[in-house]
Amino acid sequence: MRYLVLSDVHANLEALSAVLEASDGEWDEVLVLGDLVGYGGDPNAVIDRIKTLPVTGMVRGNHDKVACGLDSVDGFNQIARQAIEWTTRVLTPENFRWLAALPRGPASVDALTAICHGAPWDEDAYMFDERDLERALPLSGPPLCLFGHTHVPSIFRIGATVEAMLPVRGERCRVSIEADQRYLVNCGAVGQPRDGDARAAFGLLEPAARAVTIVRTPYDVAGAQGRILAAGLPSVLAQRLALGR
Repeated sequence: MRYLVLSDVHANLEALSAVLEASDGEWDEVLVLGDLVGYGGDPNAVIDRIKTLPVTGMVRGNHDKVACGLDSVDGFNQIARQAIEWTTRVLTPENFRWLAALPRGPASVDALTAICHGAPWDEDAYMFDERDLERALPLSGPPLCLFGHTHVPSIFRIGATVEAMLPVRGERCRVSIEADQRYLVNCGAVGQPRDGDARAAFGLLEPAARAVTIVRTPYDVAGAQGRILAAGLPSVLAQRLALGR
């Protein structure tokens, strides 16, 4: 079994479509790590596309929760608030209910892997560096936890201490899951990367080989920007896609 790992699509249909095309033939089932909506101009189309995929594991993100009224918009900045309030208005009733029913993380996939949106101990927590992962030292569960939320590809190895592995660069970055170590891996954001690389990011998990590959692929940024602007969303949401920020 091979898995496609998707996180932080953020209503960017162009990026999701490019990821599915670029990864065709390399996976059997799909893991979704939350934040399908927010920021982008195609929330219904993204949800409808995800519904057609053979999803084995899925958890909600913070934007998903706020869009369907499960959490308050108070924690969002003004731009994010405008986008999520628009999202709530345009979601179809069916997709609103579907989004509201997404489970919270973490969720176990198999003996090797668990998934979450923010952190295993808090679905809304951000994990950027070793200091953010101090609570992971006594972490139990499968050896590998895949997470999202930061929009930044990251690989952390957990032993007696937390070690941030080399920065993730290039078209493909493969990490082996050593038998005596634990790992927290962020495969990056499909729909709104924030590491200075505008290409969509996704993951390919091979449990039998105990390996995760973080992959980057270009997509129609201009098309995604046009949908944001056509929806009347803040222009900065369109501009940042070209910057990967």
